[in-house]
Amino acid sequence: MESSLLPRAPLEQEHADEVVDAPIDFMTSSAERELTRLPGSEREGALLGPVKVVHAFWLAGMSCDGCTVAVTGATSPSVEDLLIGRLPGVPRVVLHHPVTSVEHGHAFMRNYEMAANGELNAPYVVIFEGSVPDESRAAETGGYWCAMGSETVPKPIPTTTWLTRMAPGAAAVIAIGTCATWGGIPAAYGNPTGSMSVMDFLGKDYLSALGLPVINVPGCSPIGDNFTETVAATLLFLNGLGPLPEFDELGRPAWLFGQTVHQGCVRAGFYEEGTFAERYGDPECLVEIGCWGPVVQCNITSRGAINHVGGCMNTGGVCIGCTMPGFPDRFAPFYKRPPGTIVSSTTSRSVGSFIRPLRRITMQFNNREVLWDKTKKVPSGWGHVAEPGPVKKGMHYFYEKWQFLNAEKPGRKRGTEIPLDEGEFASAGAGKIVPIDLER
Repeated sequence: MESSLLPRAPLEQEHADEVVDAPIDFMTSSAERELTRLPGSEREGALLGPVKVVHAFWLAGMSCDGCTVAVTGATSPSVEDLLIGRLPGVPRVVLHHPVTSVEHGHAFMRNYEMAANGELNAPYVVIFEGSVPDESRAAETGGYWCAMGSETVPKPIPTTTWLTRMAPGAAAVIAIGTCATWGGIPAAYGNPTGSMSVMDFLGKDYLSALGLPVINVPGCSPIGDNFTETVAATLLFLNGLGPLPEFDELGRPAWLFGQTVHQGCVRAGFYEEGTFAERYGDPECLVEIGCWGPVVQCNITSRGAINHVGGCMNTGGVCIGCTMPGFPDRFAPFYKRPPGTIVSSTTSRSVGSFIRPLRRITMQFNNREVLWDKTKKVPSGWGHVAEPGPVKKGMHYFYEKWQFLNAEKPGRKRGTEIPLDEGEFASAGAGKIVPIDLER
């Protein structure tokens, strides 16, 4: 049977010939391959700026790899957007990751060696996932906590050593996840590994090659979009096409962590009216059963977990403060009512017991058509709709008086319209009549 495929277009065939003539060995060092490429040649017409390519070196300390999983689910922007240079003005990112990279062994470690030795001919950023352990404790018994590569077999190189070597020359150091930003679970009470945050490890005087302190994107695990958005905004700054993003005093993206969970929570209205969940699965506010949302800086409720869907409180879970520097010790024990709610919830209940009935009265009248008040009946086939009593009618009468104070109620008053001859119309106002030609 003859093939019904159409012949290739000339440009497509030319590109195919180039691929055949010059195959790419993806098992070699990607950093060395970048040295042979013409920067920006694959992005013709794009808004590029002076920096065409940025290398991103991923290091892992005391980590569960949850941050990596979260980032791969990002959508705004996605990891793919960064890797193929889809975002105008943002340099194409070459990611060196111990899990996702194709090359392995010496070819993979060669990328890190080139960065540490200043051989990249391009700027790079260091991304650290997991807390930074105290390798001196492990070295006392001839061991190590976290390592990658080796100088002499079987002596591995701790990831803290790579961080020490690469941080001074990095355009930026980004700590991803609560373990890297604040120490997290490995640095909790006891801390046998001596774990700490990247910021604690490098010290308050650390500045990157471009003068940036450590950038912190917390979360356990973090929202993937928070990380990729921060990376894109930072790269725009590094490229000279955008201002330095606003970070708070702890190095967090201020536009992402400036508000509390409670301020964006879908359940916050219940708190205001003093109604609280008594058990998991109830729709009301969760602070009485262990939620720390009113004092935790995070945007999970407004942004969602993945693709603006999900999120702890949105799906019935309480906030345990995983984005905060005090996590987990200061938020323990989990799922127990925070002491502060004794005052705040009691106050909310007191105010809410007065506010809720007033709102219900207004709701009852706003749930009625004007016609139903005239006919004294509601034609609903679903059930009986009670007529407001005299007390509620009296309260609503004064409510409407206040509502339309210094304002006109809907509709025209009698006497404001004067019919004239056919084809004309007049309005009485300010003592004069203005004719209007309807055909004009």
